[in-house]
Formats: sequence, C-alpha cells, structure tokens
Amino acid sequence: MNEQQIFILDDNDDFRESTAFLLEAMGYSVEHYGEHDTALQAMVKVGKEQPACLLLDIRMPEISGLDVHDLMQEREIDLPVIYMTAHGDVPLAVAAMEKGALTFLEKPLEDDELQAALDRALSDKVQKQRISAEERAALAESRKRLEELTLREREVAYGIVSDLSNKLIARQMSISVKTVELHRSRAMKKMEARNAAHLVRIIIACDAD
Repeated sequence: MNEQQIFILDDNDDFRESTAFLLEAMGYSVEHYGEHDTALQAMVKVGKEQPACLLLDIRMPEISGLDVHDLMQEREIDLPVIYMTAHGDVPLAVAAMEKGALTFLEKPLEDDELQAALDRALSDKVQKQRISAEERAALAESRKRLEELTLREREVAYGIVSDLSNKLIARQMSISVKTVELHRSRAMKKMEARNAAHLVRIIIACDAD
C-alpha cells in the first residue's frame, strides 16, 4: 500500500470522485470529502511521519478554502495545501498563496501539473532541504527574468496579478488592447509562464520576502 496520502476537499461530487479515481490509479491512497468538518477530523489523525497533502477547492458554498486553511492552522494540521481554482478566481488564488498555500492549480486539472504539484507536496516532508535548494535557485532565476521585463511588460504582468482585463489594463496605461496583448504575450514568454495562473504564481513568489 502506498503510504502517500492525498485528501481532497471539494463540494463537486463528480469532480471529487473522478479526481480520486485518477489518483488511486496512480497509486496514491486517497480520501475525499465534500464537507469540511469531516475532512478536518480525518486530517488531524495523520501522523507527522506520513507524507500527505490536501487538494482544496477555493470556492465552496458553505465555507471558502481560505477559511478551511485557517481552521487547519488553528488545529495544527500541518499538511501542504494545493488549492484548486476555477477560471476567474485569480484574486482568491493570490490570497491563498499569501496565506501559505504550496501552489494552486486551475480547473480542469492538467495531469502533468497535478503530478508535479503532488510530487512537490509529498517530497517536502522527506526531501525538504533538497527541494528548498532547488526552489531557491528557481526563484533567483524567476526574479532575474522579472527584472529583465520592460516597464510596459511589467505593468501588464502586474495587471494580470491584479486580475484586470486587457481592456482595463489598456485604459489604465493609455494604450490599445492589442498593445496590451503584445506586452502580455512577451511577458509570459520571458517569464516562461504556461498560462495566466502560472504567471501569477511566479510573480507572487518573486515578490515574497
């Protein structure tokens, strides 16, 4: 039996069950919940020696993922948290990263991004120093790339972090939408960002103390 434990907290039954099925097929031990109290009761029992993490929906009807994260900290549930967010939830995702989330993924989940996030989350407990060294090197490279953006590219990039539309960014910068799209494309290419959510993660990490 694989000792790597994945918890899923998401109110969407179909999504939760299909994701659990996928992860079990990948060899993980999976517990999935649609209600936060039950999930917290299960997670609090996880021993410190067992690699485990939580896939957490950022938007749920009764409680937000951010509030669940607060409850985890109050109850000293020390698990890496991977937030899952639908398109348009960039501001909440930013708040999640500031709260201490390991990372966040956009729905529908891409298999390779999910696997990479889980590898990182589960290896933190057993290879913390090695991962930290790799992350420091990657962060230094990201900061270097951010500094190399032109002023306009940087302004557009931070507009994306603020969840501004291209039209609003154009209005604030007094340029055309097409010019914004050009700067956006160049910024994402220079930052090696796969999509807007990835760019947000990179910039938040670069700006963190």
